[in-house]
Amino acid sequence: MSDPEFDRAFEPSHGKAVPAADNVLRVTAPNSGPLTFHGTNSYIVGRETLAVIDPGPEDESHWRALKTAIGDRPVSHIFVTHTHRDHSPLASRLKAETGAIVVAEGPHRSARPLYTGEVNPLKESSDMEFTPDIAAAHGAITQGDRWAIETLHTPGHTANHAAFALQGTGIVFSGDHVMAWATSIIAPPDGAMSDFMASLDMLLGRDDQRYLPGHGGAVKEPRKFVRALKTHRRMREQAVLSRVGKGDRLISEMVAAIYRDTDPRLHGAAALSVLAHLEDLVGRGAVVTDGPPSINGEYQPG
Repeated sequence: MSDPEFDRAFEPSHGKAVPAADNVLRVTAPNSGPLTFHGTNSYIVGRETLAVIDPGPEDESHWRALKTAIGDRPVSHIFVTHTHRDHSPLASRLKAETGAIVVAEGPHRSARPLYTGEVNPLKESSDMEFTPDIAAAHGAITQGDRWAIETLHTPGHTANHAAFALQGTGIVFSGDHVMAWATSIIAPPDGAMSDFMASLDMLLGRDDQRYLPGHGGAVKEPRKFVRALKTHRRMREQAVLSRVGKGDRLISEMVAAIYRDTDPRLHGAAALSVLAHLEDLVGRGAVVTDGPPSINGEYQPG
């Protein structure tokens, strides 16, 4: 199975602010891991009065690095792509210190209600206390000091995921929706594969020049990369259908076959992605299961 041309060459420069574009600084938190790569990227936009995008996790060294990069300049707005705990928690602290307005799609929520007896595997990773000052509609423009940012709703990774386009630059802060280093995790019930694919289609309708993601380095040819991501997901879907057709009934069996060359530490996340595909396939009638799709369910061809 072919993949997009992932770029894992990235120097995080933990503790330092580094230029990511004109009037954009990147500060990467030291929360490296199999799902966060070298850490979460926070971005500082502007020259004088600033915007901060994804302040990041509760980490004192990252907080100090952000404060050093901001210096004595005022912060008027804080933008949050989504409410996983590696992106949003420092928003409240930064707001309390600067008086900035917090902008996001909305509070954390699941893509669908929990089924009876279902447990959300990402509940502990979600910032349930986050509430923005402005729940920005898709296409809403936030005006700042010599910058303007457009909110783009990109559900899929989470139901409340948004990307932010820096107007007049061709730059989109893509959060965890599109990243150069790896594919995004789609984990029901927080996220939904059908939402994710629709969000990719929305981005393909734009003419952006560069994505600055929540982890890793820039996506330098966004439309080419997004098309490759779509192809990758469709191929993964076909792999899931093939395994069901060959007699695999459990997600664990499918993961063992489809992800045999993947780091075993990621097999739990892979299982959730397979569930996301199966949830979509069941909804379309291509696969059947007793009751709602679940991580421990048994699946058969539709």
